[in-house]
Amino acid sequence: MNTMLFRRRNKSGFREKIAALVWPRKGFLRPFRYFAMRILRLNATPHAIAAGVAAGVISSWTPFMGLHFILSFALAYVIAGNMIAAALGTAFGNPLTFPLLWGTSWKIGNYMLGSAAAMGEGGIDLHHLYHTLSFSELWRPVIEPMLLGAVPPALLSGVLTYGIIYFAARTFQARRRERLLKVARARLGRGDDGVVTV
Repeated sequence: MNTMLFRRRNKSGFREKIAALVWPRKGFLRPFRYFAMRILRLNATPHAIAAGVAAGVISSWTPFMGLHFILSFALAYVIAGNMIAAALGTAFGNPLTFPLLWGTSWKIGNYMLGSAAAMGEGGIDLHHLYHTLSFSELWRPVIEPMLLGAVPPALLSGVLTYGIIYFAARTFQARRRERLLKVARARLGRGDDGVVTV
């Protein structure tokens, strides 16, 4: 018999497949819960987990797409963060959030530099700049304001992320220790008072 594990008994129809694209069977929150559990179950201290995720979030604000892993690892090393947590933290920057992150950092950077200095005398021809890939031409109108403007929101989101993840990891690890202790006591035939029951 050619049976596959975890295969559905009844094949889903065309309508069900279309409906699953609009609204997944297990809901939209399931991937986020899974992602959160992946972070909280890391074998590291709450500080290392929180610092690693914060490093990933901070690096996601930079305009250097493709280097976010390297930047997050370097920052995590400096602040004693977990490298796996740093890699997971870079998921903060994704195709859905990049327009918001880069638009925000570019606007903040223009404000910090002064819009006239950042924009130059004329407008910016992004199509021409990206197709010629001239770093010197891209630096002043695009990269410099994005890099400078990324600092305030990156620091703010990094601190907030660190605080949330630190307390979540500490609570999760404390509850896991309590559960393991209860299991160990039950296996040894001890009650909560530590007396052996016969």
